[in-house]
Amino acid sequence: MQSKTRILIIEDEPAIQTGLVDVFIYHGYQTETAADGNEGLKKALSGRYAMILLDVMLPGMNGFEICQHIRQKDRDVAIILLTAKTTDEDIIEGFSLGADDYVGKPFSVAQLVLRVQAVLRRSTLPTATENQIRLSETVLIDCNNLCGQCSHQQINFTRREIDLLQYLKTNTHRPVSRDELLSKVWGYGNHLHLETRTVDIHIAKLRRKIEPDPARPRFLVTIRGAGYRLIIKASEHD
Repeated sequence: MQSKTRILIIEDEPAIQTGLVDVFIYHGYQTETAADGNEGLKKALSGRYAMILLDVMLPGMNGFEICQHIRQKDRDVAIILLTAKTTDEDIIEGFSLGADDYVGKPFSVAQLVLRVQAVLRRSTLPTATENQIRLSETVLIDCNNLCGQCSHQQINFTRREIDLLQYLKTNTHRPVSRDELLSKVWGYGNHLHLETRTVDIHIAKLRRKIEPDPARPRFLVTIRGAGYRLIIKASEHD
């Protein structure tokens, strides 16, 4: 008998926690819960879960701190932040700490289930085999170790950022649409019709890491009306 996928729900509001448990049990998952940050982190670090649904505003330790601690120990477990904090700064912080996605409160339970399924499905797919991406003489990305160099400065990446760069690299001859990136990198089907800035925020984060001037990108460019394209520079003068 195949074991059920285990989800940890770290949420301090009893009604939301109970509702999420009921929903995910109905959809065939095994769930465990924590109602404060310290308990949630202890359970999360046990390594028994495929997915962690993590509220940001928690007693004891907030979700951003928990996410950071988890990623220091485990790069593979999927993390979705549940948050009423949906400013660009908050979302960028969550992604920078290694979250796979965020869902703003209040949220559609049906869409949350679909997004959990998509993130879990994506996390089980084999990653691209390219070990390095050299964008120019001074920008080199080490895909295996989630790090790189830009003008001799060390930079670090999340797994999702590397997945995004690798997909753009395999399609460097053309612009790639936002919807295609949501489908191929995040695993979200077109039927979801997501209202999310996930792709845009990841692109902005990557530009701050790899571009000499993020306001005038040379490598990760926007093709108006078509999407994003990764440009490989043979030399710094291209």
